Amino acid sequence: MTMTATAGGRQPSETMAKDPICGMVIDKATALHAERNGRVYYFCSPNCLRTFESPEQELKAMRTRVSIALTAVLLLAIGRAAAFIALAAGATLLTWAPVPGLPWLTWGRWLFVLVTPVQFFGGWTFYKGAWSAIRTRAINMDFLIALGTSTAYLYSVAVVFFPSVLPVSVDERAVYFEVSAVIIAFVLLGKYMEEAIKKRSSAAVRKLLDLRPATASVIREGQEMEVPVESVALGETIVVRPGQRIATDGMVVDGSSAVDESMLTGESMPVEKGPGSQVMGGTMNQAGVLRFTATRVGAETALAQIVKMVEDAQATSAPIQRLADQVTRIFVPVVVLVAVGSFFGWWALGEFPQGLLAFIAVLIIACPCALGVATPAALMVGVGKGAEAGILIRGGDVLERAQKLDTVIFDKTGTLTRGEPSVTDIVPLDGIDEASLLALAAAVEAGSEHPLGEAIVREAAHRQLAVAAVEGFEALAGRGIRGEVGGHAVLLGNRRFFAEAGLDPAPAEEQMARLESEGKTAMLAGYDGRVGGIVAVADTVKPEAREAVTSLLRDGIEVVMLSGDNERTARAVAATLGIERVIAEVLPGDKARVVQDLQRQGKVVAMVGDGVNDAPALAAADIGIAIGSGSDVAKETGGIILIKDDVRDVVTGIRLSRATMRKIKQNLFWAFIYNSAGIPIAALGFLNPIIAAAAMALSSLSVVVNSALLKRARIAPGQAAEVRLREGGMP
Repeated sequence: MTMTATAGGRQPSETMAKDPICGMVIDKATALHAERNGRVYYFCSPNCLRTFESPEQELKAMRTRVSIALTAVLLLAIGRAAAFIALAAGATLLTWAPVPGLPWLTWGRWLFVLVTPVQFFGGWTFYKGAWSAIRTRAINMDFLIALGTSTAYLYSVAVVFFPSVLPVSVDERAVYFEVSAVIIAFVLLGKYMEEAIKKRSSAAVRKLLDLRPATASVIREGQEMEVPVESVALGETIVVRPGQRIATDGMVVDGSSAVDESMLTGESMPVEKGPGSQVMGGTMNQAGVLRFTATRVGAETALAQIVKMVEDAQATSAPIQRLADQVTRIFVPVVVLVAVGSFFGWWALGEFPQGLLAFIAVLIIACPCALGVATPAALMVGVGKGAEAGILIRGGDVLERAQKLDTVIFDKTGTLTRGEPSVTDIVPLDGIDEASLLALAAAVEAGSEHPLGEAIVREAAHRQLAVAAVEGFEALAGRGIRGEVGGHAVLLGNRRFFAEAGLDPAPAEEQMARLESEGKTAMLAGYDGRVGGIVAVADTVKPEAREAVTSLLRDGIEVVMLSGDNERTARAVAATLGIERVIAEVLPGDKARVVQDLQRQGKVVAMVGDGVNDAPALAAADIGIAIGSGSDVAKETGGIILIKDDVRDVVTGIRLSRATMRKIKQNLFWAFIYNSAGIPIAALGFLNPIIAAAAMALSSLSVVVNSALLKRARIAPGQAAEVRLREGGMP
């Protein structure tokens, strides 16, 4: 971490930054700053910097200050009750002594003794923040609080000890020590509760950071040794035992086990790992011992990339926040002028004390902290909730575009379908049974490298069928294959291939046409001069895809399927999913053009693809959604990245974006309303500074609480799209 505060003039607006703690807009050239994970953060005051660097320590120190301030307020209340009792007994306020035998300790002096520690110990952070604001010429909340409470405190000191310096005659009953103490107590309590809630809301990043183990068992010079995880180098062999976390990304070279990847992917079921499998740092090894070679270390690991992406997203602002930022930059100086104007206005009317109260109330009620935290508070919760589910949202601009989304384009292969062919139907003819037909087909395909043949061989292995060796294997491109299996002459191919071999495919024609109308590739299988049956292969639809499509349609979003297949095959797949609009026979390089064509029609488009082949289309879309990214997070171009290979997360990601955006709008609305209504009321003298302090603290706290309620939003597929009431938030 670094901490600097250099002098300098105002820089252009593009050099402005937002304090991640309090939300104030500040000039990078004059602000304090700290670096974390390669990102620089800027702060308006040392208080915010300390909270960022040592949140636990700062929260503990804040708790101490809150306790002292609240204790003083409690004693003030007890003292006020005692004063009323003394007045009822006939004593006067100026002569009554709270401590018997100390007649000089009048009521005003007693308040001075009680409030001074609160003013300068409890309020010390405000003074330091105010001084930093003066030096950097960026008036912040600390400046307003320090100015308001100091005015009340110093005026009260003058009334008690130096009444002759005041422009009007005031007795000791007009002191505002209580105003100063209660304002500080309320603001500190509000900030403490705010930070405590934010701490819980930002638990997602801390949980991710806690996943990384401190040490790793590495094989060096033939010996296994425990080393700090930072010292692990690329290519080293690492051993991980049951119950241990995997130290870094790598490829398994020996052993088998089940690995819990739920903290990174949100997938609850453990994933089986064996030689050749990829493992990710931070995941938990459950069963056996694994040896793997480190393929990514340090900042290149999936865990480090995810943490950085989540932190970056939480530190961004939605474009809607720019309006609030612009207002805030001119808001605070205007507030000070309004406060000064109200003071002199009341004084001109002969109401000096009332003017003083109005001055303090305007300063306190106008603190723009609620505006400052409106966006970051909601982003912190929304992005964190997504990270816990394996959904990474890149920033506030993505959230804002998501609310306008009306069209989602799915790439078919590998997104809606599994991306590899599998056997879907086996139709035996001429008396042969299904298992025998599949065994003969698998035998001749065992010598083939065609994807359709590999699917047939996998299916036979899955059914544990005995597959005989093939002799005289011959492949004819575009037609089929032949060979001798167990003394039988076996053929597998299309109609043309069978016709050329003298076999009439007519008995199988009806079944062939039916299978092909369903988007499947149907192959004739024959043996010993007879048509034995049909084996159909297709790239099967993912079981969760229909649920995802149905949920999007229910949310009022049009679904489009993009495919390089022929029209009939693509429409057959789309029909099983409930998708009406299909764009088929699209070359990979033309996908971005399709996205742009829809945008020209006025559509706000999200493109869903694998993030590699579909990168141009993802970049062209209003929102690119990269699915099944796994450990290659950094290379994705999507605005939303789904770590799991589950298309239902498309629905969840869009709904989460919309719900987070709603929270931001709610927060900004209530913050604007609060300030707009509060300032004139305070300037006209209708708002007690103590009430103003309570309202100001409550405003900031309500924004944070409203954002935290986002964690309760029900946004998974199958649930109602309308989540506002379930969020428990403001209307």
